[in-house]
Amino acid sequence: MSAINLFTAEEQQQIIQAIRSAELETSGEIRVHLEQHCPTPNVMDRAVQVFRQLGMEQTAQRNGVLFYLATDDRKFAVLGDEGINRVVPADFWETTKDIMRENFRQRQFTTGFCQGIERAGQQLRQFFPRLEDDSNELSDEISH
Repeated sequence: MSAINLFTAEEQQQIIQAIRSAELETSGEIRVHLEQHCPTPNVMDRAVQVFRQLGMEQTAQRNGVLFYLATDDRKFAVLGDEGINRVVPADFWETTKDIMRENFRQRQFTTGFCQGIERAGQQLRQFFPRLEDDSNELSDEISH
């Protein structure tokens, strides 16, 4: 099964809507990337590669957040750019992953992503409020 087939069309739309809702009041950018296999031994190394491939380090305030999942390998990562990493609590990404992991264990992947995205959106809104001239710098679609 391909990674994108993990989600129905309706579930994909729920995740995309969660991204759009999270980005409504922030200049931050959130992306979700799915693939079947993680081609590197370390999932964070792969997340960094994908982050760069998607151009996420090019946001004006360096406040992009990537949610990465390798479905068949059962590996996932949450990666924030340097701007957001400077301001969130030290354990923020780990606690976000814990919430997602608990949902994933119950095979509630859509809920896990939506809750993780919502948490990231809360931090982005707090530290990077939407600017008057803000534009959506990156696609909200799930990449794969």
